[in-house]
Amino acid sequence: MGEGVSGAVVPSRWAPAVEQLPGELAELVGPVRGTVTLPLHLAWSGLRTFDLGDEKLLLGMYRIVLLNGQYEDYARYLDGMLLVSQWPVLRKMLGRGVRAAWEDRFAALRPAAAA
Repeated sequence: MGEGVSGAVVPSRWAPAVEQLPGELAELVGPVRGTVTLPLHLAWSGLRTFDLGDEKLLLGMYRIVLLNGQYEDYARYLDGMLLVSQWPVLRKMLGRGVRAAWEDRFAALRPAAAA
């Protein structure tokens, strides 16, 4: 987040729109196992199919959804409990704007909550 000309805080252009974030992590009811194929609007280049049993692929899919998704995508492809458990690693794979938007919305994702 930066400051605008008037001194007001301006959201990062790399962060998701606040209205696109879920209100609670319980709204994220995506799969926790199996194989997922992301639609082209999320994964338009490279790998689109992810085996959720492979942690590297799971993290890759979550990163794509967090960076390119909107509310419907978050709810469909992310699982709230899995997001929390993977967040310590996943947060390092995201830009500051995305990371801050999710951590500002959900206390369970903040680094202090994991300690």
